[in-house]
Amino acid sequence: MPRVDDATAQFVAWVRGAAPYIHAFRGRTFVVGFGGEVAAGERAQSLAYDCNLLAALGIRLVLVHGARPQIDAELARRGLESRFHHGLRVTDAEALECVKSAMAVTRFEVEALLSQGLPNTPMAGSYMRVTGGNFITARPVGVMEGVDYQYTGAVRKIIADEINADLDQQNVVLITPLGVSPAGEIFNLAMEEVAEAVAVALKAEKLIYLCDAPGLLDEAGLLIESVTADEAQRKLDTGEGLTEDLHFFLPSAIRAVRKGVARCHLIDRDLDGGLLLEFFTHAGVGTVVSRDPLFRLREASVDDVAALVSLISPMEADGTLVRRGRELLEQEIERFTVVEHDGVLVGCAALYPFSEENAAELACLAVMPEYRRAGLGDQLLRRIERRARLQRLERLFVLTTRTAHWFRERGFSEIGPEALPRQKRELYNLQRRSKVFVKTL
Repeated sequence: MPRVDDATAQFVAWVRGAAPYIHAFRGRTFVVGFGGEVAAGERAQSLAYDCNLLAALGIRLVLVHGARPQIDAELARRGLESRFHHGLRVTDAEALECVKSAMAVTRFEVEALLSQGLPNTPMAGSYMRVTGGNFITARPVGVMEGVDYQYTGAVRKIIADEINADLDQQNVVLITPLGVSPAGEIFNLAMEEVAEAVAVALKAEKLIYLCDAPGLLDEAGLLIESVTADEAQRKLDTGEGLTEDLHFFLPSAIRAVRKGVARCHLIDRDLDGGLLLEFFTHAGVGTVVSRDPLFRLREASVDDVAALVSLISPMEADGTLVRRGRELLEQEIERFTVVEHDGVLVGCAALYPFSEENAAELACLAVMPEYRRAGLGDQLLRRIERRARLQRLERLFVLTTRTAHWFRERGFSEIGPEALPRQKRELYNLQRRSKVFVKTL
């Protein structure tokens, strides 16, 4: 058989790994919000390439751009001052002219990037139809805390049917955050609010914000890969570790998922290929905000056998787990508990009771390497312990060759093989020399 080099093998594995996501996302609506820093920055070209690919894969794409730095530059050019109150621009008549000018230029530049088709580029041979329109009805913010925001507005209504009609024609919809009132007045809108309102109105699968941070970080500065709306709200309430963008985007993300958007993603705007890495790899690269936890524990069914085989095979190959054939897994499937991440099986554990001796074995505890920092092993252990208690079993034991310290830290004590239940003791493999640990329930 001909052999391929490592880079080629990795490419093939990546494409195959991305296939389930490609199938899942085809025909779904994604709303991507990004500020003027992205539109004018080094990554604008790469963003256009990635949006082109998403559209080619059948994703219904809505882009909402901002223009804050461009507006500030236009105000400075005209000798005018930028005025903000609680992070929201105060837009008087002169500032509104600057807003309209900066927004128009930024929109044309984004359209130009999306319209490329040069040979030897990722967009070669493509033609993205970019559309827009008066999809947003606005109202004035009014006077708050004694400050008159004048032509700064808020979203009153999104004309979702018209946006969907454009998406049905396989167009990419580009929205500029300006709105018009029924009286014909033009209002300056916050990009994040527009993206949120559009995603909610379209019942989007995903709302994505490209921001000035990798996502939400924990106290140790590590990325929080997924968070519920309630957890995100607590993070917002403290304000600790939030960048300027996150102070604006996180409230919109929380509201969006509470109003029915399936997922909101916070992705580093400076990460090349961030959209692709977030959507087409298991681990992703940003923070996902959802109404409910992305991880779900449940009891296994026969439909999970193929996924279980794929999960535990690498650990059987390196000797961490005892080999189990597919037929044996099918016979013993009711003993397994599994954990899913966004519909993908990423961990498992099994409970084998020895009722005559009021004991049970915890077996086949396995979690995908990229999810081992998420605490899934602890969740599976607690679930197995709860199952054992429901069966009125008093002891839980485990045999391990690689993870003795992990079980010690969770209240297990080492014992000799002779203390195992008789039936298990007779099957003990002397060649593996597994260490035996027990925990009183």
